[in-house]
Amino acid sequence: MANVTPEIVKAIFVGFGKNFKDGLAKAPSQFSKIATVVPSSTAANTYAWLGQMPGLKEWIGDRAITAIQTHGYSIANKKWASAVEIARTDIEDDNVGVYSPLIEELGRSAAELPDELVFGALKAGFTTECYDKQYFFDTDHPVGATVDGKTPKNVSNITDDNTSVAEADAWYLLDCGRSLKPIIYQERKSPTPASITDVNDEKVFMKDVFTYGVDARSNVGYGFWQMAHAVKGKLTAENLWKAISAMRAVQGDGGKRLGIRPTHIVVPPSLEKEAVQLLEREYRVENGAAVDNEFKGRLTLIVADYL
Repeated sequence: MANVTPEIVKAIFVGFGKNFKDGLAKAPSQFSKIATVVPSSTAANTYAWLGQMPGLKEWIGDRAITAIQTHGYSIANKKWASAVEIARTDIEDDNVGVYSPLIEELGRSAAELPDELVFGALKAGFTTECYDKQYFFDTDHPVGATVDGKTPKNVSNITDDNTSVAEADAWYLLDCGRSLKPIIYQERKSPTPASITDVNDEKVFMKDVFTYGVDARSNVGYGFWQMAHAVKGKLTAENLWKAISAMRAVQGDGGKRLGIRPTHIVVPPSLEKEAVQLLEREYRVENGAAVDNEFKGRLTLIVADYL
C-alpha cells in the first residue's frame, strides 16, 4: 500500500494529462468543414452585420455604401464540463491504471464537443431562429422588396418531396466555399483540463477522491441561411438537382445574384449507403440503365456522426 503524498498525486496526474491529450488527438473532427470558428472574448457576441452580403457596384459619383442591417443576432457562450473522480484507495492500492482509459475518453469527448454542437445546430435548424428571426431552415425568409417597394419576397431554403421523411432524416446542401460558412462555432475557452490534487482539499477530505476534469465555454449559431438548404425527402438524383437549382437561384436585395454554389452535402449515417452510391460511383442507374454519374466529384460528402 502506497502512502498518498502530494508528490505521488502530482506524478499520477502528469500521466493523466498525457492520457487526456491522447484522447484529444484521437477524436475525428468534421465540424470545421461546415462551420467558421469565431474567437470570443466576452460572454456573448453580437453579429449585427448578418443580413448583408457585400458586393461591388460601378463607382459613379460618391462611393456606394450599403448600411449594415442591425438584426441584433447574438450568440451567448455556454459552459461545458465533465470530470473523472479517482479514489484515494486506488492510489493507495496502486490501481490507478484503470483510470487511464477514462481520462483518454474524457479528452476524446472534449474534442468531439464542437462536432456535437455544430451538427446539432444543423439538425435543429428547422426550429431555431437565425438572424432574420425566421427558422434557419424555413419556407418564408423575407428577401428584398417586390415592385411596390415595401413587401419582401418570401424565399424557401427547404425542399420537401412529400414522402413523409422526418426532419430527423433530412439531408443538407451547403456552400462552404466562402469566408463565413453556414454555421458559426463561437469559442470563448477551448477544452481545458482542471483538477483537484491537494490532499488537504475539502472534497478530498469529505469524499476521499481526487478529480481530473475538463471545462470549456463555447456555443453555436447560424450564418447566412442562403448558404444552406435542407431536403426533407429521399436522397435521389432528382431531389439533389432540385436542391442545387434552388440554392443557385437565391437572390439578394434588389434581385442581386449571390453566386451560391453548393460545395458539401451532409447526410446522417442512415443515408451513408445511398450517398456513396449517388456521389462516388462512376455510373448510376437511371430508368434501369447505367448512365454516367454527373455527381461524382461535384460535392464533398460528409456523413455526420452527430446528425
